[in-house]
Amino acid sequence: MAGHSQFKNIMHRKGAQDAKRARAFAKLIREITVSARQGLPDPAFNPRLRSAVQAARVANMTKDTIDRAIKKASGAAGGEDYVEVRYEGYGPAGVAIIVETLTDNRNRTASDIRSAFSKYGGALGETGSVSFQFERNGVVRYPAAAADAEAMLEAAIEAGAADVESGEDGHEVRTAIEDLFSVRDALEEKFGPAESAKLEWRPNVSVELNEEQARSVLKLVDVLDEHDDVQTVTANFEVPEAVLQKLSD
Repeated sequence: MAGHSQFKNIMHRKGAQDAKRARAFAKLIREITVSARQGLPDPAFNPRLRSAVQAARVANMTKDTIDRAIKKASGAAGGEDYVEVRYEGYGPAGVAIIVETLTDNRNRTASDIRSAFSKYGGALGETGSVSFQFERNGVVRYPAAAADAEAMLEAAIEAGAADVESGEDGHEVRTAIEDLFSVRDALEEKFGPAESAKLEWRPNVSVELNEEQARSVLKLVDVLDEHDDVQTVTANFEVPEAVLQKLSD
């Protein structure tokens, strides 16, 4: 377990997921808004919007809330005009961090992100300063109950996926960037709607953290993740199981 997924697991163990539900909904609505404006306001003809809507459903957002967000985004007076901006920098212990945002005020967001890095022992860099340490892939996720490992692997290979990992937590199908939605559509024909289908950063090399370093890095990641404009935070750290246990107590 590494990077952001590990951070999320720690926060889940601490029971913080419920407290962040409203913020998570706001981020999902922002993604729906941007997706609807970049293509047709119909999920059937807009792959990114379809993924955003599915993510909202998995988070138990009501259909009415989703429909209102799409209608508002596609209306003449669609509200805020969000742009996608990526920030890169280093956290404590030399951990590389990528922050993806949707913002209606670049100056405010840049100032806030820079301040967070500085306050919690990191330094914000230029675009491209750490992304070379990551790969960009499409990732389609299914729950373990959707299929057995062999069936998922066979279907994923047939659909053109690059790799599959299956375990107790579910199936993770990785694709080339350009193949994400075609692979997702092929798998959904066999197994039904995916839990998620999106582009993600994967570290090429990871930094192993001790307890003190892990606390510092997780604090920075937590602050970044809680910012309203931030959609995803990805980092290239590993936390040993023994340290993870201490952080979860």
